[in-house]
Amino acid sequence: MVLVDTSAWIEWLIGSPTGDKLTDYLPDLADWLVPTMVQLEIMKWLTREVGEDKADQVIAFTQVCQVIPLDTEIALAAAEACREHKLATADAIIFAAARTRGATLLTCDRHFEGLPGVSLIAKIKG
Repeated sequence: MVLVDTSAWIEWLIGSPTGDKLTDYLPDLADWLVPTMVQLEIMKWLTREVGEDKADQVIAFTQVCQVIPLDTEIALAAAEACREHKLATADAIIFAAARTRGATLLTCDRHFEGLPGVSLIAKIKG
C-alpha cells in the first residue's frame, strides 16, 4: 500500500520532471491510499491553480482509491507525530494515516526525510 502525499500528487499532476520520476513509484489503483486531508489539500490547490472542473475530476479519481477518513486513531497518532517529529498538523495527519495503515508514504517534501515508512523523491530542479 502506498499513500501519495499532496506534494507528490501536485508534481505528478503538473507533469514536472519530478512527477515523471514519481510515475515509477505510483501504486496500482487498488493499492493507492488517499487521506481526506490530501483530498482537501489537492482540492484547494487545483481550484486555485487550474479551476474547479479539473479539481472535480481529480477528486473523482481519488474516490476510486482507498479513501482514509480522519478518525480518532489517526488524530491521536498525528498528535504524537507533531510532538515527536515536529510536523505541522496536516503533515502529521498524512504521516499518521500512512503509519496506521502500514503503508509507505510517497512524498517530495523534505520535512519527512528520515521518518519511518517514508519514500522521499527529491524534487528535480529546472
